[in-house]
Amino acid sequence: MNEISLWSAGKQYLRGHSRGILLYCIFAGIFALVFYLYHMPAEAVLYAALLCAVLALLALTADFYSYYQRCRVLWNLQQQIIFSLEGLPEAKGLLEEEYQELIAALYRDKIRLVSQADNERSDLVDYYTLWAHQIKTPIAAMGLLLQSLPSGDDGSTAQSMEQNRELAIELFKIEQYVEMVLQYLRLESPSSDFILKRYALDDIVRQAVRKYAKMFIRRKISLDFSLLNCDVLTDEKWLVFVIEQILSNALKYTQEGKISIYMERDSDKTLVIADTGIGIAGEDLPRVFEKGFTGYNGRRDKKSTGIGLYLCKRILTKLSHTIVIEGGPGKGTKVKIGLDTVDTLME
Repeated sequence: MNEISLWSAGKQYLRGHSRGILLYCIFAGIFALVFYLYHMPAEAVLYAALLCAVLALLALTADFYSYYQRCRVLWNLQQQIIFSLEGLPEAKGLLEEEYQELIAALYRDKIRLVSQADNERSDLVDYYTLWAHQIKTPIAAMGLLLQSLPSGDDGSTAQSMEQNRELAIELFKIEQYVEMVLQYLRLESPSSDFILKRYALDDIVRQAVRKYAKMFIRRKISLDFSLLNCDVLTDEKWLVFVIEQILSNALKYTQEGKISIYMERDSDKTLVIADTGIGIAGEDLPRVFEKGFTGYNGRRDKKSTGIGLYLCKRILTKLSHTIVIEGGPGKGTKVKIGLDTVDTLME
C-alpha cells in the first residue's frame, strides 16, 4: 500500500461520510422549507443556515484530522507489523475493538505458521546437509574401486576399459551434483562463509579447468586458455564453483569445437568463457538465471535442473560481481563475468 496522502484521505473520508452529509442536507432542506412555509424572515433563515454550516464544517474538519492521523498510524504500522502489533490506535467503539481482536488472532496464527515453517525448513536443511556429507564417503570409495580396476596392462579387453572410463565420468557427475547441493544449502544459509581476498584469476580458473580435464579429453573438446594476468578481489571457493558450473554447461552443450577462456578486450576485469556449442534461444536468454528455468535446450536434454545458472547469479551478486550471457541458436554461448564491481565499491 502506498503512503496515505492528504488528498486521497480526504476523498476516502467524504466517501465514508457521504450518508451523514446527505442526511444533513436533507434536514437542512426540510427546515428551510418549513421556515419558508411559515413566512419566516429570510435573514434569520440564512443566518441560522450559515451558523449551522460553519459549526458542521468545524466538526468535520476536527473529525477528518483525527481520521487522517489514524490512517497515518495504520500506514506506519504496516511497515513493522511483521515484528509486533504494538502501536495500534485506540479502538473507538465495539466494532473497532472486534476488528483489532481479529487482527491480533490472525497475527498470532501467522507467527505460529512462520515458526513452524522455519523449524521444518531447518530440519530439512540439516537432513540434506548431513546426506550430502555422508554420500561423499561411498562416492570416494567407488572412485578408489574404479582406480583399482584393470587398466589394460593385464590383458583386459578394450570394452572393459571403456566401461571403466564411462563409470568414472558418471561418478564425477554425481560428485558434482552433490557439490551443487552443498553449495545451494550454504548459499541459503544466513551465515554464508564469504571471505574476500585478492587472488590471481589464472589460479582460480586453472582449478576449475583441472577438475574438468577428463571431460575435455573424453568429449574431444579443445581448450583455448589465454593467460589472464589479472588479480581480483573475490572469494576463491565460491568463484571456482561458478566457473565450474559454466564449464560444465559449456561441455554439456558443445558437441565439437572448443571452449575459450580469456579477458575481454574492452574491460580488463571481465572474464569471458565462450563455447562453440548449440547456443541459447533468443527468447530464453532473459530467463536463464531464473530458478528452475531450463529453456528449450534443457527440455530437449531432459536432464537439466535449472539450478546451476541460478546459483551462479546469486553467488556473483553476493560477491558484487556481474554475469551476462550472450548467444544464439547454433552460434555458441558467451558468458561474461564482471569482476571489477567489488574493487569499485572498496575505493
